[in-house]
Formats: sequence, structure tokens, C-alpha cells
Amino acid sequence: MTTVAASEGAPPLIALHAVGRDFDVSKPWLNRVLERTPRQLLRAVDDFSVQVRKGETMALVGESGCGKSTVARLIVGLFPPSRGSIEFDGNAQTTSTAGAWGPEVRRRMQMIFQDPYASLNPRWRVMDIVAEPLLAHGVLTRRADLQARVFELLGQVGLTPADGDKYPHEFSGGQRQRISIARALSSAPEFLACDEPTSALDVSVQAQILNLMKDLQDRLGLTYLFISHNLAVVSAMATRVGVMYLGRLVELADAAMLFARPRHPYTRMLLDAIPDIEMSGRPRTPVAGEVANPLEPPPGCAFHPRCPLSNQRCRIERPELKAEPEGALVACHAVAEGRAPA
Repeated sequence: MTTVAASEGAPPLIALHAVGRDFDVSKPWLNRVLERTPRQLLRAVDDFSVQVRKGETMALVGESGCGKSTVARLIVGLFPPSRGSIEFDGNAQTTSTAGAWGPEVRRRMQMIFQDPYASLNPRWRVMDIVAEPLLAHGVLTRRADLQARVFELLGQVGLTPADGDKYPHEFSGGQRQRISIARALSSAPEFLACDEPTSALDVSVQAQILNLMKDLQDRLGLTYLFISHNLAVVSAMATRVGVMYLGRLVELADAAMLFARPRHPYTRMLLDAIPDIEMSGRPRTPVAGEVANPLEPPPGCAFHPRCPLSNQRCRIERPELKAEPEGALVACHAVAEGRAPA
């Protein structure tokens, strides 16, 4: 089966419209009264709009704390959005609370978590772990059918039926992540949110898991939201890449275009931080400065305290995503004004 990721005309499976998510990080009520301090809200995601087309791999990249994982959890319904709306295959969320998707939509989307050592119940056998979504969604109920389906799933991810009787602690990190993938695939989903699925694994094991995911996508026609801070992994997996900074999307482009011709200064700095193993001698600008306090984000462009191209406009006016002639979307005054190098 061939994926439809390459087709720009593929319909959107996921659509986020001006989505935002705030978290209350205030001190307890009594402390606030005694210290006369107001409530504090952390804006983890702000005015985030994007579409994920059927069959593609959409990647989100950025430094830790920029909101990538929050976006994934918003999509699958683990967090409700504070603002905006999310649609899955034309279906809008039914409520504004966690678990907002209806049963049929929940079956069609699953999530692969970052840490395979923490995301599997250590007291359950692999058979029960992989079968749990089948029982939760009412896909299968008979023991014989469940066993046959679990054996099929274990075979798809490179494990054996005998592994179904083992516990998670009997497996390596890469094997545990294969179990997580089998669990995610058990309800035959169309969309997988992959939250840094290889970051806790050795490099050689990472390659095996990435190859497995690409093979499963080709065979099953899956759509991925792939979250990572490893740009080398993203370049191998993604068809489109979104770059996030302090909860906002600052650049969105096809993967080949973004890696060949990054436009936003932050994207350029991320790419310049990749080790130059070819020793090309190309001038490099490592990522400078620290991410601003998300509780007190800078006015204007949030990246301006670290940006070598910032001016007075950047300090007072927040840039909006604008289309470039090549098709990329960039939120940067320097790019819009022609001050950024091409």
C-alpha cells in the first residue's frame, strides 16, 4: 500500500484552528491571599493553527518546553483546549473537557509516548497490555479472537507470540517501544501522535524503530504527528515540519524546503546547532541565549531577545504567519521586510 503523504491535494485528517491551552500554575489559594499575589496562568500553546493531511508525517520541532507535547495531547483529547477548535476528519470535539472525542473518533487515533519504561504497566503481561484498547473500544471480546489479534500485532512489530506471556521488565528499551507501537495499532487507528518515540533509545535502536514506523505507515496508510527535538530524525521521517517557539508556530514548510532553505532565524539557529560531521567549514551560529520565562513572555516577537535580526518593530509587534513565495509559512518581521538572508 502506498501512502498519500506526497500528495499536496490530500484532504486534512486533523485541523486545529487558533488553538490555545493555558495551565493554572498558581500557588495554593491561602498562599495567594497571605502573599497578595494573583493567579498565574502558563500559556503552553497560543493561537496554534495547522492541518495534518491524510497519509503524511507532520513533524513538530523546537526546544524543550515549547508546547510540542501539549499539542499532541490536545489532539488526542488528553487535554481540552482553552481556546479554539480541533477537528478530526471533519468531526469537531464534542465537549470542552478532557476526553472530548466520541467513541468512534477515539478508536481512530492513538498515541505513542516518549518513555517506554514508564508508559507500560509493569504488573501486566504484554498480552493484556496490547489487548486493552481492543477491550476498551469493544472491538473484540472473545478470548480466542483477542489472542489471535495480539499475536498478529506482535508479529507486525517484530516480536513473537511467546512474548505475549512476558512482563515489560523482561524486554529492552527498543522492544518495549515495539510493544507500545503494537498497543497503539491494536484498534486499527488512522492517526498516531508520536511524542518523541525514540529519544529514550540508543542510536542503533532508534533506526530500527524509525524503519518499523515507516514500514507500518506504508502498509497501513497511517498518518503521523511526529514530535521530536532531533532534527536528524525529523529529516528522515517528516513530509512537513512545523517549528514552535514558546507555544507558537514560527515556521511551517515542506521538510526538504525547510532543511535546504530555512527562513525564520530560530529555524536557522536550530539547524546550525547540528554537528557538522562533513567539516565543511560553513559559518555556523549556535543557538544563543535562554528561552524566555513562559509566565512572562517578551512583548512583540517572543524570539526577539535572542534574535540577531530584531529591531524596534520586533519588540512591540507580534508577527503573524505569512506565506512565502516558495510556499512556506513564516512568522517573522525580518523575513517579511527582506532583512533576513535568503
